[in-house]
Amino acid sequence: MTSSSSSRRSLSTHFLEYRNGGGDLQPAVIRMAGILHPDEFWLDWSREMLCRHWGTVRRQSRTFPFDHTDYYRDIAPVLKRTFVSFEGLAGAGELAGWKNLCCEIEGMSGDPRRVNIDPGYVNGSRLVLASTKDHAHRIFIGKGIFAEVTLRYMRKKWVSFDCTFPDFASGVYDRFLDDVRRDWLSSIKDQGGSWIP
Repeated sequence: MTSSSSSRRSLSTHFLEYRNGGGDLQPAVIRMAGILHPDEFWLDWSREMLCRHWGTVRRQSRTFPFDHTDYYRDIAPVLKRTFVSFEGLAGAGELAGWKNLCCEIEGMSGDPRRVNIDPGYVNGSRLVLASTKDHAHRIFIGKGIFAEVTLRYMRKKWVSFDCTFPDFASGVYDRFLDDVRRDWLSSIKDQGGSWIP
């Protein structure tokens, strides 16, 4: 959901009020996505497709080798992962819609698909990712989608769980996530809010 499709007002906490019909009150977050891709062409293609729906990319991570699993070998034998985050604050309640959009974009890349796009969000205390697959540590959030807290931010660092994906648990993405978290803090402050975890 973009700011053009809903109006919002800042509150004294880290929530935004989206007046889309019933005036849904949602936590304000920074929207991001992890893109698995075989090469630069498909990274650029995926980023452009996301920008059409979510607006301007604020940050892009360096590209990481993706070699912790061969689960996605149907895409390509060798894959890389790059993260992008987007300008502005979004409502966390829209996560299921973001994942379904990403599934549609993956389908548009070909058969078999050439990319995998995992949307999620960052706020002051957590990284949340969306999945179409159920698991003991995931919560159903509607529209066929589940959400998980992949990492939490505690004592000035990102902390994993026993169920956290190995690449996220390794800490290799922490610097990018730190930057996105700082963007969230800055955006909340700019809107006259304050962080209440």
